[in-house]
Formats: sequence, structure tokens, C-alpha cells
Amino acid sequence: MPIETNKCHICNMLRIGIIEDDNDIRETLCTFIELQPEFVCDYKADSVEAFFEALPNGKIIDIMLLDINLPGISGIEALPKIKTRLPGVEVIMCTVFNDSENIFKSLCAGASGYIIKNTPLAQLKEAILCLHSGGSPLTPTIARKVIEYFQVSHHKFEADLSEREKEIVHGMVDGLSYKLIADRFDISIDTVRFHIKKIYKKLQINSKAELITNYHKGTL
Repeated sequence: MPIETNKCHICNMLRIGIIEDDNDIRETLCTFIELQPEFVCDYKADSVEAFFEALPNGKIIDIMLLDINLPGISGIEALPKIKTRLPGVEVIMCTVFNDSENIFKSLCAGASGYIIKNTPLAQLKEAILCLHSGGSPLTPTIARKVIEYFQVSHHKFEADLSEREKEIVHGMVDGLSYKLIADRFDISIDTVRFHIKKIYKKLQINSKAELITNYHKGTL
């Protein structure tokens, strides 16, 4: 199905894009968005492929509502591609899935919010405005799952490493370079490397990517 474009663009409105394969849900979302004075439904598509095919170069979309279970590429797989094509976009996953794995994968892939499809439309509007103002909208059940997930992860993590090693790992998880980690803790880069070697040996892993993945999975 070709992507559909709203022809009336008002620059002071939030430009919303929707990728949702259920026609009724997609049309309901777009109709609701168009009724709000703050929003304009700029683009809607039934697949990621259709979205990319018709999206003009240089197009700006402020916020995307993105389903997970889509024909072709999934919403989670598409997230990095969407963020690359639209560097300033913020993405809210809008899905039926409320399991920890999909929540975690979505957030790690670049989603800034996660809501369930049966969320009332008024709350959806609040979520969009929350995201635009710098928040990360999560429905209460999703927020609870996120908290429980990371509580378990950190509990397992805390049991294995020294205090300094924990600090180093947190720096790596935060995306810091060796130099920035050294600056954060006022130690040398060689000392950072020494600690990282010990961390890898203790945890029986071989790379930063493996450390970060295992950290979030709670398997460290």
C-alpha cells in the first residue's frame, strides 16, 4: 500500500508519522491526530518499506507511532533505519506486545516511548506531548516491567564485581570512551584498560558489546 501524505502542512504543529498495518487502527489514529490543534498527521503507511519508498529526502517528522508486528521488516528492526533517515525523530512504539523482551529490544533500538494499542486516545495525546517535552512515555504496566527487568539485571550484576569494576562497567554501558571513563573517575587510560581486562576475565566475555548485552539481559 502506498504511503499517504497530508497535503496541509502547518509548521508550528507537531508532525506525526504512523506505521501501522491494521487499516482501522491506522485511520483511527490519523483521524484523532488531525482533530488535535497541536498535531498534523503528515505520513501514514502500512509497512516500513512503503514508508521509506515514498518519504521525500529532507522530510522532517517530529514523532513516529510505530507498530512492532508489521509485514516485511518489523518495527524493532526498522528503528535504527528510521532514526538514520530522520535524525531528529522521536519514536513511540504502539503495539499489542507487553512482554519484557519486546520492550527492552525496542528501547535499546532507539524507541523513546512504549504504549499498548488499547491505550485511550486521550492518553496517547498525553504521551506524544510528554515525549515532545523531553519525557519518555510508558503505560503503567510497561513502566512496571521496565523497573522489574532492570532490578533483576542490576541485582545479578552487583554480585560479581568490585566497586571500581562496577563503576567502569556503568561507564561503558553509558557509552563512554576509555578516555571519558578515565576522566570520570580520575584514573589513567591504562588503569581503565587493566580493569576492563579483569572484568572480561571475571565475566567470561570478550567484548564491550557482549558486556552491554549481558548487562541488560541480567546474565552478568
